[in-house]
Amino acid sequence: MGVTNSGTADSPVAILVDDDAEVRDSLGELLNSIGIDSISFSSAQEVLDAKLPDRPGCLVLDVRMPGLSGLDLQSLLAARGILMPTVFLTGHGDIAMSVQAMKAGASDFLTKPVRDQTFLDAVSAAVAADIARRAASAVSRKNAALYETLTPREREVLKLVVSGAMSKQIAFDLGISEITVKLHRSNMMRKMHAKSITNLFSAWQSLPADMRSTPTENSKAL
Repeated sequence: MGVTNSGTADSPVAILVDDDAEVRDSLGELLNSIGIDSISFSSAQEVLDAKLPDRPGCLVLDVRMPGLSGLDLQSLLAARGILMPTVFLTGHGDIAMSVQAMKAGASDFLTKPVRDQTFLDAVSAAVAADIARRAASAVSRKNAALYETLTPREREVLKLVVSGAMSKQIAFDLGISEITVKLHRSNMMRKMHAKSITNLFSAWQSLPADMRSTPTENSKAL
């Protein structure tokens, strides 16, 4: 394993995996020149055996390597919940392989030898995508924690509000008074830190799918 480190724990890092030491060294120096750290490995198995840093970044994988291929590694890492964008490099690329890589979520697929700027552009785009993904994930976790503080009735009201229902309709659907709906709605908005329906809808959309699809309570309790 080789490391080039020029930044902080929050600075981007590229995980380079290639069985050619010269390629690893060259790409590492290239990335370091634009402020992206790199950690290099000579095989997919080395990556699987290592503890990867929890930092924004991307994977740069050689497709054809002894043992596990880059495509195999991408799949195994995804199964572990490591969802960094992937830039594939290959000296033997073909259409079928690139299609397989893209279907598996590859950020880019480049054929060696690749121009320096083309490589840097691909990695920069992948890193930017990972930064955005991590930011969205943090927002989702925060809003999920707020959602957990709601009572069952407040969750029902929330789901009806974001569906576009007015207080009168919500009261009818839930079998409670409109005044009670407004009370639940006010408490729900406060707990979700939502200052407007637009804020509330954004928070709702950021929640994990299983939370948004959970059936509402059918009780008539207040």
